[in-house]
Amino acid sequence: MTVEDLLQALDRKDNTEAYQALLELERLSSDSNVLYPYTEKFAEMTESDRNVVRVRGVRLFCSQAKWDSGSMIDRFLDQVLSVLQDDRPTTVRQTLAALQDVVRYKPELRDKVIEAADKIDVSRYKDTMQGLLIGDIGRLHDMIDRNDE
Repeated sequence: MTVEDLLQALDRKDNTEAYQALLELERLSSDSNVLYPYTEKFAEMTESDRNVVRVRGVRLFCSQAKWDSGSMIDRFLDQVLSVLQDDRPTTVRQTLAALQDVVRYKPELRDKVIEAADKIDVSRYKDTMQGLLIGDIGRLHDMIDRNDE
């Protein structure tokens, strides 16, 4: 499959196919900057009506932080951070995990990421999810603390 084929598969109703495309695109993102030109598209995906598309957009957007030479991450970060207010705690958790790439590769954006993470009202989610979300937020703080040393 070409990159274009993989990108088109991200929006398919067949979640198995779309998830496999996501994994392949994430693999490509870790190895090279071939997807960096699509960073704005990934940011746009975070505004989809479909939860799974939002999450895919967040994950791919954040994975471009490693290659961000044109400040695309800076430009669209607020839009992506809005996903932290999602009604689905699993979406918020995946977003927090993906943001670790931004924290790792874009130190100048750490304060903005942490500020948004700290504004998450975990009490709005089921008790079983609250501790997990608090732990995810704590991991972001720990990453920053380790990198500031």
